[in-house]
Amino acid sequence: MTIPGEKSPGTTLGSRPGRRWHVALLLAMLILMFVSAPFIETLEHWSRIETTVVSLVLISAVVAVGGSRRATAWAIVLVLPALASRWIHHLFPELLSPVIHSSAGLLFIGWVVLHLFRFILRAPRVDSEVLCAGIAGYLMLAMLWAVAYATVDRLIPGAFSMPAGTGGPKGIQGFTGLYFSVITLATVGYGDITPLAGWARMLAMLEAATGTFYIAIVISRLVSMYSWEQVEMPAGPGPG
Repeated sequence: MTIPGEKSPGTTLGSRPGRRWHVALLLAMLILMFVSAPFIETLEHWSRIETTVVSLVLISAVVAVGGSRRATAWAIVLVLPALASRWIHHLFPELLSPVIHSSAGLLFIGWVVLHLFRFILRAPRVDSEVLCAGIAGYLMLAMLWAVAYATVDRLIPGAFSMPAGTGGPKGIQGFTGLYFSVITLATVGYGDITPLAGWARMLAMLEAATGTFYIAIVISRLVSMYSWEQVEMPAGPGPG
């Protein structure tokens, strides 16, 4: 069934039955990255492992949004620079500025978030794919801002104030950036990491507002779709 005035989501995400698990795969990879991040940083070859995990997340995002040839083509065009620049920076850090691979990552992650958000708004019914897309979109937003914070931290030394023992030589890179991003997106605001530079404060402000609006819009959309399903559902036999 389709809600009046809504477009079919057939050109977005894995709308065909055989592809629905792809969105769940993206969500699983995101959860793996968030949960494993603090432990990865304690390993000897943490940088290589972190780059591998992030690459798997980006590849799973391509699979998740590739519901049509056009979407797949765009995803591949955007993800290749992000993957290539990240691995080049990891293997040959002197050849490529980290800002370049951060910018490529921002572009691709932002496109994926918009694709997931559009899919949720166009979906005709609430199902497991829509729920996975909603959660994955939220985590991708946190990942997006974590990359943005890392970029600002590289461009503006001292952009963030952190207590002793937090971040270490990596500053707000890696797990510290993810942590600050999730806390800001959820508007918890522990205050242990404080943005000082204007760009850093602007990003924190925008992320807090985005997190609030994302939750409000997605929840209202899901409630609206569920209400339509209840209205169009045929009434069952009466009592007795």
